[in-house]
Amino acid sequence: MASALEGIRVIDLTVWFQGPVAAQHLADFGAEVIKVERPQGGDQARGVRSIKNVPVGEWNQYFLVINRNKKSVALDLKKPTGREIMYRLVEKSDVFLSNMGLDLLESWDLGYDKLSAVNPRLVYATNTGYGRFGQVNRPSFDMTVQALTGLMARLGEPDQPPIYLGMGSGDAYGGLMSALGIILALYHRNRTGKGQMLDASLYGAQLFLTAPTLQAYLATGNDKYAKQQSRKTAENPLWNLYRAKDKWVFLCVPNTDPDWARLCQSLEATEVLNDARFDSADKRRKNTKRLIAQLDKIIKRRKADEWMTRWTAAGITASPVQNLADLAADPQAWANNYFVETYCEEVQRQVKVRGLPIGLSKTPGVVRSLGPELGQDTEMVLTETLGYSWEDVGAFKEQGVIP
Repeated sequence: MASALEGIRVIDLTVWFQGPVAAQHLADFGAEVIKVERPQGGDQARGVRSIKNVPVGEWNQYFLVINRNKKSVALDLKKPTGREIMYRLVEKSDVFLSNMGLDLLESWDLGYDKLSAVNPRLVYATNTGYGRFGQVNRPSFDMTVQALTGLMARLGEPDQPPIYLGMGSGDAYGGLMSALGIILALYHRNRTGKGQMLDASLYGAQLFLTAPTLQAYLATGNDKYAKQQSRKTAENPLWNLYRAKDKWVFLCVPNTDPDWARLCQSLEATEVLNDARFDSADKRRKNTKRLIAQLDKIIKRRKADEWMTRWTAAGITASPVQNLADLAADPQAWANNYFVETYCEEVQRQVKVRGLPIGLSKTPGVVRSLGPELGQDTEMVLTETLGYSWEDVGAFKEQGVIP
């Protein structure tokens, strides 16, 4: 079965997360992704076997999953010969992707002007911290950019510390946006024959993560969209978090009289249904603190699964707040290939990994292999793809351009 991006060759000059995960999406759907790494150590993520100094598993899941389905070429771009090899690779590629500093790329003579002159059809993609304009050279990490975008200040209870959304969410979202931008630019290139430059930044990605609330603030200037909001004073008390006997649940019930009646019936709470303080949508809104306090007491009486059975039967939308252990066992995720198993050479067994967030019926993505060993495809790419002789390869090794 042909892959969606079969025939597309991507130069992946990226490290850590946002850039590599953008290339991972392209590789998952069939692009030939050639990861170019420094001969000494490669991508720094190869050394990540812990998070915050806490060991994570017995195999390097951070690097191997993000860099799956890729080839690896070890190449010293500080040397002129290394850059000449890169230019030949650019001639034969469709996409150049990097999250290196823009100044560093220019110092290596790998800026857009140079590479687009080498290959006018090239899609030149960068992943930056804050975009290509304004203050572009500030250090950027997922958490520091998240702090700037207002996202952290919006999460959590009032007067409590802001909450970091965590899990590399900005990097992950930025990588997905970068992959989308590349595909759009390739579509334009296929129509016009001309490549172009694009950028997807951590800042832009995290601004988009805040989109619904951010837009409400831009439209109204109302601080309630910019600041932390307490669950105890939610404007719609029926659309709120509640603690069941064993875990939290999230109710999503419109504040209408019929929905209110159905909810009360499922709760077996006639005393609340008949309470004059709550007998209209407007009264429920005005008396939200009192109503939430009442619902807190009622919902604590049963376990989340019991409530879910009742609410599902009543046609009420709700969900338990799961943890990652619950998620890993969820058959829904496995049925849709959001999780898959694949072979890991490092531990010589099948391992569980993130799957594909997008399903295509005719050209589905697939996890063919986990991340490559450093430089494992260098000689093959040089000889088979770029047409160098074995004598050339030997000379490159003598010069220290390749390991």
